[in-house]
Amino acid sequence: MSGRIALIHNPRSRRNTKDGGQLIPEARATLGPLFICPPNRAELFQAIEELARQDIRVIGVDGGDGTVSDVLSAVLATYPKDRLPALSIFPSGNTNLIANDIGCHLRGLPALSALQHRLATGTLLDDVCYRHPVVVSWSDPERQPVAGMFCGLAAFTRAIELAHNPAILRRYSHDTAIFATIMWGLKRFLQRNTRQTWLQGSPMIVTKDDGPPDSRARFLFLCTGLHRLSRGVWPFWLDDAPRGGLIYLDILSNPPGLARNILSVLRGRISDRLRESKAYHSGMSAKITIQTEDRLVMDGEPLDTGPDNTIHLTEGPRMAFVRC
Repeated sequence: MSGRIALIHNPRSRRNTKDGGQLIPEARATLGPLFICPPNRAELFQAIEELARQDIRVIGVDGGDGTVSDVLSAVLATYPKDRLPALSIFPSGNTNLIANDIGCHLRGLPALSALQHRLATGTLLDDVCYRHPVVVSWSDPERQPVAGMFCGLAAFTRAIELAHNPAILRRYSHDTAIFATIMWGLKRFLQRNTRQTWLQGSPMIVTKDDGPPDSRARFLFLCTGLHRLSRGVWPFWLDDAPRGGLIYLDILSNPPGLARNILSVLRGRISDRLRESKAYHSGMSAKITIQTEDRLVMDGEPLDTGPDNTIHLTEGPRMAFVRC
């Protein structure tokens, strides 16, 4: 293992903007050119391309889910498949689902000091867990794939648009903003026109692995490489034997008993009646192809489906994450 650690720092992440840049001078003094503060994704890609040339084996990511997704995408595009680095997340973003699932709780100087200490004592990789990211690709071979850990369409996309409303983000902290978004979303959902639009879903053709195309509108479609979400939420179960590492939830339009079932689904309390329903499906696949005009949201970032309205979700390689 290389005796060096790199750190990707996103100064625009929510918590980093409140720290007054306390980490920056110490990190620069400690890491030198391996402390990287890229102003945009193009320079982030170039920086990670250079880390791959130097064979840097551990990369810290100081940001939220969106920053982690950007780093994952660049790593998979630049590093050899048999020499992927380990990542360690400093949870500093507006959402930190990935860090919470993996168990990365320290951030800022304490996280950097912990990594440096473990590197010096040869224990850096003693506490590692593994996840398979979700890789989104398009029919256009020139378009760079995007890797992340949690994505969705239909009602999920509409909910994210509400969550990103500036009126909510400016007035509330993140946890309170989530609650405010849920309440606002429920208020909107109770309005007849909105409820009918959401329940009618988004037209999609979904193909899981080598199965037949399923051309039906969806109320909600989720896919993740995580093993745990925040606040006890886990809306997934297995309908059949797993065929891969992509965990999905597929709810058709106008699902029966939605008001009665939605809280049970969110908490993972799946009744036999729900498992037998033809409107609610969950399982694990290696590849899912979706044709839709809807936008996919990956770790908070909306992605269009391209000129042919087709996206491919595939199970990414196993990635190591260092807890700190």
